[in-house]
Amino acid sequence: MTEHLAIDELGAQGDGIARTPAGPVYVRFALPGETVTAIVTGQRGTLRTVRRPSALRAAPACRHFGACGGCAVQHLAPEAYLDWKREKVERALASRGLSADVEPLVPCPPASRRRVTFTARLVGGNVLLGFNAAQSHQTVAVSECPIAVPEIVASLADLKALAGIILADKKPIRLTVTSTRTGLDIATDDVRRLDEKKRQKAVDLVLAKGFARLTICGETIVERERPVVLFAGVPVAVPPAGFLQATTQAEEAMAGLVAEHLYGARHVADLFSGSGTFALRLARISRVHAVEGDAAALRALDEAARLAPGLKPVKAEKRDLFHRPLIAKELHAFDGLVFDPPRSGAEAQCRQIARSPIRRIAAVSCNPGTLARDLALLIEGGYRIMRVVPIDQFLWSPHVEVVALLERAGKP
Repeated sequence: MTEHLAIDELGAQGDGIARTPAGPVYVRFALPGETVTAIVTGQRGTLRTVRRPSALRAAPACRHFGACGGCAVQHLAPEAYLDWKREKVERALASRGLSADVEPLVPCPPASRRRVTFTARLVGGNVLLGFNAAQSHQTVAVSECPIAVPEIVASLADLKALAGIILADKKPIRLTVTSTRTGLDIATDDVRRLDEKKRQKAVDLVLAKGFARLTICGETIVERERPVVLFAGVPVAVPPAGFLQATTQAEEAMAGLVAEHLYGARHVADLFSGSGTFALRLARISRVHAVEGDAAALRALDEAARLAPGLKPVKAEKRDLFHRPLIAKELHAFDGLVFDPPRSGAEAQCRQIARSPIRRIAAVSCNPGTLARDLALLIEGGYRIMRVVPIDQFLWSPHVEVVALLERAGKP
């Protein structure tokens, strides 16, 4: 049914929300203050025309915006965008009854995303390389991407050619492409096996184009040079498709906040440490105990720590912190701690931290909702929030990173 709607607010996913007698209607690409025409099915509205545009509407940065589902709010004016992401953090904290001043959002520049996951598929004998349309499995081919680093954008045609070699049928594949100091690192888990002819063609293309590595289903097909990134000057040979902060700018902002807060701590625990984003920086001044469940990431961290000169001792422990968190008694060994879990948060671990005597905690999260839950546990255990800093590294998306810095207010 086609309806005229007045858009009242911007939702958490970037949809315009119209409050109607039948309930809220979510309209993608609509903005607060606009009157729009949309085809409404249930609670979803498909935008047809903007009858009265908002003063918040801006020209999108990419020709593919609207078709490609990779970005949600390129049409939102910059200042409103910054406020929207900051308010997401405020609302998450308020939902748990937490009172804290949320600082202005640390912005994310265009052309800074060093890891991008593309979808590739065969359609009518042609290879499409791009991103899925919003709420769809349809692939939108892209010829530009204003969020990705120039090294990735410049290689779109070559990546498309590589996908054409790897694709076996009409089933789509996902290519995770990471820009490293030694070239692009490319990985996919969607292809079972390459025959020898395709394998050799893939190897030849990787070598000819100067890509660093190609990994398929965990097998290194070719490695021209080990993919390496720097964590505060320490070279780290990252595992295929291993966790990495999406932009170096956000990584440095987060690491700076963490290092400043934990400065002076003699022995620091880095939980959910990955390949050493925080651990290798903190080891400049503190002993570090790094705990991570992913064996490949932990090996990369351990190797980097052993080879880097001038670091304090770094002990690496493989441990599933979701099922076996460090208990309060173990945490007595540390006077500083940072944790950076996946989106599901660190609930079990925070219950133990809340019972520990650790003086200073840095909590890093890509999910304000689960972070608020975890912070509530720490506050109940005697910690107080000193700072909350939202950081943008997924430009024009609904996602926002947060660093919360806490101190113990009294004995546990």
